[in-house]
Amino acid sequence: MNPPGEADIARVRFIKSAQRLGFSLGEVAHLLELEEGTHCCDVRDLAQQKLVDVRTKLADLRRIEAALAALVRDCGERREAAPCPLIVSLQR
Repeated sequence: MNPPGEADIARVRFIKSAQRLGFSLGEVAHLLELEEGTHCCDVRDLAQQKLVDVRTKLADLRRIEAALAALVRDCGERREAAPCPLIVSLQR
């Protein structure tokens, strides 16, 4: 087996960089098809959709964070005889 060449190393770097930005392997494969740089509009559209996805996930994470923070606070304030607020909320 031949050692990896510069082109192979550059391709792996490209893939890893795209994955760090949240692109799936399927999306990375599509980006590799567009890699020569003449399809900037297509790349922008793909990146725009990824940005929408990331913003949606961030909004979901903020909602989850707020709910968990409230439950943790409620758990800290509960009385011994009262049921755990987190467990109660999960049973609803």
